[in-house]
Amino acid sequence: MSEKDHNVSRRQFLTYTLTGVGGFMAAGVVLPMARFAIDPVLQTTGEGDMHAVTEVSELTDEPQRFDFSYEQEDAWYTSETTNSAWIYLDGDDIVALSPVCTHLGCTVNWNSNENHPNEFFCPCHGGRFEKDGTNVAGTPPTEPLHRYKVEVRDGTVYLGKAEPQI
Repeated sequence: MSEKDHNVSRRQFLTYTLTGVGGFMAAGVVLPMARFAIDPVLQTTGEGDMHAVTEVSELTDEPQRFDFSYEQEDAWYTSETTNSAWIYLDGDDIVALSPVCTHLGCTVNWNSNENHPNEFFCPCHGGRFEKDGTNVAGTPPTEPLHRYKVEVRDGTVYLGKAEPQI
């Protein structure tokens, strides 16, 4: 077919033109939204995710509660956040457990129930955990206490994010 025999009707021209313009407009709307949704996933977490909590010399083989604060950035808002951890020495290892009960999110305490010594106890619903954070069978929690990622730098204990032990 020669070029002279190939004619585009006015209707076809308008259809092609409007489809192209509509496609560019749709891309202009969708791409920024996709970038907004995907960008946080692509950002790497770095050294700033570890927070100084205590000195190694202060730790014993008995769990102790340590509170620590850090600045948290949520979009354009920066706030001071306070967390807690139960930290103890298990031989040469440092164990840091979250004090948040895995049943309903209450706060657990170490050795606070005289009927169940040397265990973490949740006073809200009677949840119990062993020293290593393992949940006691027959109590409401269905999973162990979450465990913090631990690093030691220059004699200081740094904690990262609490992760499930499962």
